[in-house]
Parts: sequence; C-alpha cells; structure tokens
Amino acid sequence: MVGYDPEARCVSTAEAAAAGSASGLVTRVLVSPLDVLKIRFQLQIEQLSSRNPTAKYYGILQAVQRIFREEGLIAFWKGHVPAQFLSVGFGAVQFMAFEGLTELVHKFTSFNARDSFVHLVCGGLAACTATVAVQPMDTLRTRFAAQGEPKIYPNLRHAVVTMYQTEGPRTFYRGLTPTLVAIFPYAGLQFFFYNILQQFSKWVVPAEAKNGASVKNLVCGSCAGVVSKSLTYPLDVVKKRLQVGGFEHARAAFGQVRTYGGLLDCMRQIMREEGPGGFFKGLSPSLLKAAFSTGLIFFWYELFCSLLCAMKSPESTKRKAG
Repeated sequence: MVGYDPEARCVSTAEAAAAGSASGLVTRVLVSPLDVLKIRFQLQIEQLSSRNPTAKYYGILQAVQRIFREEGLIAFWKGHVPAQFLSVGFGAVQFMAFEGLTELVHKFTSFNARDSFVHLVCGGLAACTATVAVQPMDTLRTRFAAQGEPKIYPNLRHAVVTMYQTEGPRTFYRGLTPTLVAIFPYAGLQFFFYNILQQFSKWVVPAEAKNGASVKNLVCGSCAGVVSKSLTYPLDVVKKRLQVGGFEHARAAFGQVRTYGGLLDCMRQIMREEGPGGFFKGLSPSLLKAAFSTGLIFFWYELFCSLLCAMKSPESTKRKAG
C-alpha cells in the first residue's frame, strides 16, 4: 500500500495525505513521553552517568521518575500542541509527496516504482519537502519540551510572538541544515528498509494469512525505524542543540548551557567537550521512540488506506445504495 502500485491503486494523493495526517496524529499521542525524554537527554551537556553528580538525568527510569516528581505527569506531553501540528502536517506532506513521486517514477522513467532504491530516494525527497513545511513547529515543539518550571512560554501563541519579536523570523528555522542533512537518509532508509522487510515477509508469511497483515506492517515499520535512526542519530542531536539557541536562560535549571555558532561549530564543541558519546546522548529513548513511532506510522497509514479502499469498493457502494 505504501508507494504507487498500478496493480492495486485505490487511494488518491489527497487520500494519502489524509491517511498520513491521521497516522501522525494517533502516533504522536502515544509516543510523546519518549520524545520528551529523548530531547532532555540530547540537550544535557553533562555526561549521562549516575557517577556524575552534576548530571540531572542519567537513565530512562531515573529521568521518568524525576520529571514526574518535579513537573508532574503532564510534563511528558509538553509541547504536544505544536508537536501535533508537526506530526499531522509532516504526515500529510510526506505521504502525499511520496505517493506522487513514486507515481511520477512509474509514469515517466524506466524504473520500477516498487523498487527499494526508488523508495529510498523518493522517501528522502518527500521527507525533505515535509521538513521545510513544518520546521517552525519542530522548533516550537523542541523548546516546549526543553523548558522546565517556571515556564518561559505559557502557551503556543506567546511562544510564537515572543520568538518572532526577540529573535526574528529566522529563529523558526534554526537547525534546518542538519535537519535536512539527516532527514533525507533517515526517511529514505525508513522507506527503503520497510520495502525490503515487506518483500522478505512475503517469503516468511503465507499469502493467505491476511489476519497477520497489520502486525506484519507494525513489525516491519519498527525494524526500519530502529535501523534508520541508529545510522543518522548524531545529526538529530546537533539539530536539537541548535534549535534551543537563544533559549539558554530556560535551560539553566537543567545544568550547563552552550551557545553554538552553527552546524560545524556545534559538532566541534560536542566532540571537544563530550567526546564521541556526546553525539549519541538519548539514543536509548530515541530508539524506543523510533521503533514505536515508525512502526505505528506505517501501521496506521496502511490501516487508514485500507479503510479508504474498502469504503470505495463495489460491495461498500451497494450496501450504501441499499
């Protein structure tokens, strides 16, 4: 169902956008706590170790307990409103662009639109398109998830106005360069490995076992998410560090803060002060999130597309007419 298939085409580009939006919305609600944990770890300058007395967070369970004790249960959904705008918008643009690009490949080139390498390129380009469209929401989501108590931004409107007035419109696109550099291989590899794993599963799972199709989509998506996230994670850390630039006063309660002059300066400082391990801070919750979110994204997308196809089937039309 993911990608253009001339033999089983029943979802339009607009319907793919709707299915992508719905899958992003549902998935975001479920994985938001892991996203908050990942961001907190990525932004911490101090070593993530219980042996470091200055480290605010050093493990998933410890971080969960501390955030819950200091900020309450709702803290795990900090930044949820901009995050939902991000997920809904990203899902719509990404899947709409992906379906459109694979259809163009089928119609105007000699390549097979179902080929894994076609999915790699089209998936990367679709994600870059979606990233440019929703980057301001990603920046807002990061700042809301990063701030402690008392809050610097009490609500979304206040954050937008304050950031625009004090830092200018370009602040909404902080970290765009490393985001684009990372998102192309990350998303491309997601679609690439999802396609390969789906093809592999056809050898393992009998064709008549349709009841297991949803579970298969979930497993294939989860595995694709873990592999692609592992390969591209350091650039995600750099992106998050750049997105909170100019926001250092709100990070004081969490430990040391740094100011970065750009992508290369950020990478140099992380390597010098934190070592290679600094580029992998927050990897554990990030991999958990990648497994859940990517698996759920593909699971819900395939499910919503199947529902749309079922609604347009002749049997469904006859029942409505009757």
